[in-house]
Amino acid sequence: MPTLLYRVLPFLRWFPLSAQGVRTDLLAGVTVALILIPQSMAYAQLAGLPVVYGLYASFIPVIVASLWGSSSQLHTGPVAMLSLMSAAALIPFATPGSDPFIALSIMLALMVGVLRLALGAFNLGALVNLLSSPVIVGFTNAAALIIGLSQLSKVLGVPFPRTESYLADLWRVITQIPDLNLLTLAFAVGAWLLMAGLRRYQPSWPGVLIAVAVATAISQMIGFENKVTVHRDQIADPQLVQSATAYAAAEERIDAITAEISDRSRKAEELEAVGGLEAVQQAADIRAPLPSLEFQLAEAKRERTRLHVELHGFSLVGSPPGAGAATRYYTRGDLPAGIEGDGLRWRVAKIKGEHLTLSAGGDVVGVIPQGLPSFAVPVIQWDLLLALLPAALVMALIGFMEATSISKAIATTTGDRVDTSRELIGQGLANIAGSFFSSYTVSGSFSRSAVAARSGAKTGLFAIVSAIAVVLVLLFFTEYLYHLPQAVLAVIVMMAVFSLIRVDPLVRAWKIDPIGSLIGVITFAATLLMAPAIANGILIGIGLTILHYLVRIMKPRAEIVSRKADGTLGGIVAHGLKPLSEHFVPVRFDGSLSFINVAYFEDIVLEAHASFPMAKAILVVGSGINEIDASGEEKVREVAERLRKVGVTLMFSGLKHQVMQVLERAGVVNELGRDSFFSDKETALRLLRQRFDQDGQDKALAT
Repeated sequence: MPTLLYRVLPFLRWFPLSAQGVRTDLLAGVTVALILIPQSMAYAQLAGLPVVYGLYASFIPVIVASLWGSSSQLHTGPVAMLSLMSAAALIPFATPGSDPFIALSIMLALMVGVLRLALGAFNLGALVNLLSSPVIVGFTNAAALIIGLSQLSKVLGVPFPRTESYLADLWRVITQIPDLNLLTLAFAVGAWLLMAGLRRYQPSWPGVLIAVAVATAISQMIGFENKVTVHRDQIADPQLVQSATAYAAAEERIDAITAEISDRSRKAEELEAVGGLEAVQQAADIRAPLPSLEFQLAEAKRERTRLHVELHGFSLVGSPPGAGAATRYYTRGDLPAGIEGDGLRWRVAKIKGEHLTLSAGGDVVGVIPQGLPSFAVPVIQWDLLLALLPAALVMALIGFMEATSISKAIATTTGDRVDTSRELIGQGLANIAGSFFSSYTVSGSFSRSAVAARSGAKTGLFAIVSAIAVVLVLLFFTEYLYHLPQAVLAVIVMMAVFSLIRVDPLVRAWKIDPIGSLIGVITFAATLLMAPAIANGILIGIGLTILHYLVRIMKPRAEIVSRKADGTLGGIVAHGLKPLSEHFVPVRFDGSLSFINVAYFEDIVLEAHASFPMAKAILVVGSGINEIDASGEEKVREVAERLRKVGVTLMFSGLKHQVMQVLERAGVVNELGRDSFFSDKETALRLLRQRFDQDGQDKALAT
């Protein structure tokens, strides 16, 4: 009973709590919270969400994962990798930051949670073994580059319109470097210098929080945001007005097409649920225009992206036309003679209908809703469930891999035992529970977990303390974060993810497994090229890994062997050896005899016979054969019969017990004769030498 209770309520292992342990957990929890709060806001933006959703994801999921996980030092919450993957998975279906996008982010968290919970409940954590080390490294390196460089636009203060091609989007950012905002860049560089300096000279100080506090204070003092909303009639440049009007029209068209696609899909599903030939035909008729609509939607998004970049290229100067009149804005260089400008450099930041938001400063976090997230059942969009399933599965596996690797790394110093199935359940429950409180997908964080371990955290109580700190921020301190520059959050993300880039593992892998290393490089390239759909990159890596594995199984190491100078056996081709005998041929076969490789077994045996036509026996050195199935048994029988017809005997040495059992039950041992099976290769070679070379024809066999 106690064992069952501990499995259902694993947090009971924390008790009894000592006063010293509680003090240590309190300190660790506060320390982690100082990192968690700014990180969570930065990662939320990476996920295409308002910053407050990062704080929401740092509340309920943190508590649930700490209570039902297996590691006492693992801290769960928003992480860079899954934040980017969440955004990438949803961008084709909704505009980042919009209400539909937020709803899909929450639904995706629920899907990931259910998948992780199912994997843990059925002890299927071994599925993570599909992710080979080179594939993980290749994917992580590419994702780190994508995550880091996706923040470049915020560092420069230029737009980063998202389309179906990440590299094209990144190139648009680079082409806008001449239009960068110097003050935004100054905030980014200053935050980086401050955090890097504190990390080097005062590593015990909360560098991220200090940088956030300093940047926010300076931003507020100098009025960094400096935005105004104007009617397009106040814009004197007709080309800008035309582009702004076209942009607003493109936005309306995107909304209309998206609504029509959603409405048609919903109606078709309702008809299909009714059933019947007529309903199915009606559903097909309703779905018929969908490909055309999706094409039109993609075209409209491309047009909006082009206009977004074009609009940001306009540099304006404001000038009040007279007392009581609205300020007019002229393109720099086109200010009429005799009219004095305000000396500021205004750019288009946002367009909504007939109104434009102009900015002479930089982007800040802005208004963060105060209060805790309310309970709400996630909205399930059934028409997108299958489309999001591959991304959800990859996110579930990637997140689980991150969490378990972090837990195991920490366990090497704490001595704790990590239960991977329990960790999957804890992570699954965290995402499921979080989705009912407006949380997007979360996982274990390496940086925060490492800080917790260094701070001496004893139990998961430290994570609950960090969640309480987030609650206090949501209740009382959100207004103080209004002026936090977006560029500072971008630098926080960049510093976190660029440290994940590693090249050495792929170099080492090349020396051991060149093909595996090449698959890692292909995964890296595919992830970059297919971004923002980065889940497809790792799926390609998994597919190639499985294919590589199958090829190796289909063609295991198999060779004709002879005696080397040191007395051991080696391949006659690989080592340039002379044959042991013209009368018998030893063949090593290092692979299980199953349906997938029996043809290769037949080929190597027949090749040995063709190479030594005078041989009277072919000995299969079978110590590397771990199992045999029905196809393998049948092939052994067939090959033995073919050889017997030409006067050659098929023999085996060193077969494992389970393989011999199968051959005995199938009657193969009796058919071939028990004298064709030897306990080990040395006994077999000695007896074969006596049987076939007793007349002294092969003196080279003497040992």
